[in-house]
Amino acid sequence: MFTKSNFRLFKTLLPGVKMRALAFEEQSIMCEFELEKGSELPSHGHPCEQTGYLISGKLNFRIDKEWFTAEPGDSWCIPSTIEHQVEVLEEAKVLEIFTPIRPDYSPDENMG
Repeated sequence: MFTKSNFRLFKTLLPGVKMRALAFEEQSIMCEFELEKGSELPSHGHPCEQTGYLISGKLNFRIDKEWFTAEPGDSWCIPSTIEHQVEVLEEAKVLEIFTPIRPDYSPDENMG
């Protein structure tokens, strides 16, 4: 699959948290996130492995019981089912890949 920039619209997942699916196939999906300063992704886990890269901004990031300060250029890989959460310290842009695909992140093709 090839996806042109801005082909899909962002959708709001939580207050201050927007996501859009970029490219995907049967086993993985790549998503772009825009996070507003002060927003949070509460503690959660899921059956997908999650690999991410911080493009811009600053995050306070918990993976299992360890906290990290993520700055541009930092990356992470979270094994499936491991609890994690994020506090957005500065407006941020993040690229993440989920394997297998998170069904709740699959794009609505009608959105364009």
